[in-house]
Amino acid sequence: MTTDTYTVTGMTCGHCVSSVTEEVSGLPGVTDVQVELDSGRVTVTSDAPLTEDEVRAAVEEAGYSLAR
Repeated sequence: MTTDTYTVTGMTCGHCVSSVTEEVSGLPGVTDVQVELDSGRVTVTSDAPLTEDEVRAAVEEAGYSLAR
């Protein structure tokens, strides 16, 4: 198991949280996604390490951006 934390920009409401959670949860091996709206923090737990590009693509698919 690996856990990584990312910062997502552009989220403003519960719908944003749901969208990001849904897209990131769809990545292979992801077992848990926790999104904190106030801070923009997204904590992803997965069976195997994910690349930042994989997470970025899922976040962008939801309509938001991964902070650098």
